[in-house]
Formats: sequence, structure tokens, C-alpha cells
Amino acid sequence: MTTVALLGFGRFGAAIASLLRDADIDVRAFDFRSPVPDEMRADSLPDLVRGRDVVVVAVPVTAMRGAFESMRPLLSPSQIVVDVGSVKLGPSAAMAQVFGAEIPWVATHPMFGPISLSRGERPLVAVVCPSEAHPRAVERVVRLYERIGCTVVLEDEATHDRGMAWTHALAFFVAKGMLDAGAPLDIPYAPPSFQALARTVEAARSDAGHLYAALHRENPYAAEARRKLLEALLAADHNLSGTDGPPPPSSSLILLPSKGGPEALRETRELIDELDRELVDLLGRRAQLARRAAREKARLGRPVRDPEREAELFAARMRWAAELGLDPASVHDIFDAILQFSRRLQHESPAGEAG
Repeated sequence: MTTVALLGFGRFGAAIASLLRDADIDVRAFDFRSPVPDEMRADSLPDLVRGRDVVVVAVPVTAMRGAFESMRPLLSPSQIVVDVGSVKLGPSAAMAQVFGAEIPWVATHPMFGPISLSRGERPLVAVVCPSEAHPRAVERVVRLYERIGCTVVLEDEATHDRGMAWTHALAFFVAKGMLDAGAPLDIPYAPPSFQALARTVEAARSDAGHLYAALHRENPYAAEARRKLLEALLAADHNLSGTDGPPPPSSSLILLPSKGGPEALRETRELIDELDRELVDLLGRRAQLARRAAREKARLGRPVRDPEREAELFAARMRWAAELGLDPASVHDIFDAILQFSRRLQHESPAGEAG
């Protein structure tokens, strides 16, 4: 039986606490600023870490060293300290200096957050950094992440931070640029390509400001990624404006050749396969939300079936179908099958739901 101490109960701390508790893991939490539910709340830092197997540090990256130093006198070699920061080189160096070989520690980065969890997005992925000093602790932390439903990727700190500089950090950088430029995000006829960008902007806007700063100021590779992106955008701008400037790389040219015959059919089938994979992924997300609703219904003592909710669901989906020129009766049949799929999840949950 693994017991977890959670230092930090902000939006991410609360989210990962929910995942841990769903996996029947005993969680105790402490936060100087954010309220913690009574059933998990520790009264102090010593009370938090006392007797816990794993201590998860879910505070801003800039506050981690101070947190490590504060808890160091309270820990024993039988415990494992785990950080969940969005960058890894800095926290790893701090844990190595503060805990050394005496207290096992593992650097990790759960690649999900409150928004992705609330949407039921799957699969969940967690990066765990291997450690020559504490290999057994790494094995235990991998098992803990797997227990809460994560696919674990083993990656060293530098490789992780390079990857995050080009993905996580640049996504937030572009999102901030669009927000500061006043890009409208709610145009109803925006093309799908922009809708994807708008979702990224909304996700970045809802995250804490300290995360944006940490992604760039604490990641030693982020500045280089920003510089290369800005150089490429300036070159593209000069090219489009017809002004002097470096030409864009040839690889950046967007070419969409027309296709016909068997090649066009093959491309169409490939696109259908991609969409079907997205549909299956969405069913997986719906299943996660169905299980969450089932747990809440069981907690509230509500019945499994909700005919009024089901009637509203069907009416809304058929209306959406009509707006898109689809056959409402056929769409009704599809969602009837989806509801049957959701009801079968009752075998995994204390209650069922309609969605």
C-alpha cells in the first residue's frame, strides 16, 4: 500500500490528488495558500511527510529548492521525493544537492494538467528521469504512475528540456503572442486550422502565470527555440511583404499538389483512417468522463438512469446533426450505441450515467 504526501494543492496538485485517490491511494496534502479538503489536509509540513512512502512536490519550479530544503530534516531514507515540474534540469540539480545519496529522489513531469484531466483526455503520459543514484526509487515511481493510468516515458533531463523548449514552451510563447496581439478566438466561421490554435491559446490562458515563466526562464533551451522561431517568422514576413530579407527555408514551402485517380482515393482513405482513430480516442475520453460521472452519482446517491438527461442529450445531438445537414435519425442511432457503450461501463464503476 503506497501512501503519498502532496506538498502544494494548487490546480495541478488538486488534479493529481484526484487521480491518486481514484486509484485508492492514500493522499495527505498541505499548502500554505490553497485550501485542502478536510479528508486530506495535513496541519503542518512535519505532519504532511510523517510516515508517507512518497512525497510529491507540486509547487512552482522557482519554489522547489526552498521546499526541498525545508523538508530535508524531516525525511528518512525509506521515503522517496518526487517533483512534478515542467522543466527537469534545475529541479534535478537541486534534489541532487539537497538530498544526495541519502534520501531517494526522482525527477518527473506528468504531461497532463487540470484541463486535460477535466476533459477526460487519454492517454496520460508521464516522463520519469532515470537516476543512477536511486534506480529502485525510479522503479517504484514508474509503478506509481502506471497505477494511476499513465504511460511512462523514461528520458534524461536534458533531452526532456530540449523537447519541451520546442513544444510546451513554444506553444505558450505563440499563445501569448496571439493573446497580446488581440487575435479573436470566438469567430464562429473560423477554419479548423485556426480552431486548433484557439484551443491551444485557451489552454495556455487558463494555466497559472508562473508556468509560462518557468517554461522559458527555467528551461536553458527555451531562448534558442524562441530565437529560431522568430527568425523563421521574420523571414516569412519579409518574403510575403516583398521586402529584403533572408529567404525562408525551402522546407517551409507549403505545397498542396492536386491529386487524382487511385492516389486521390488512397489519400481519402488515409484521411478516413485518421478521423476514425480520432473518433476512437474521443470514445476513450468519453469513457473516462462516464466513469467520473458514475462515481459522482454513487456519492450523491442518485439512480443509474436519468431519462430526462437522456432525452435532452438526444434532442441536442439531433439538432446539431440537422444544422450540419446530416440525417438526424442516423445520428440518433449512433448516439444510442454510444449510450449503450457508456452503460456497460457500470461494470467498472459504482454507478452508470448517460453522459
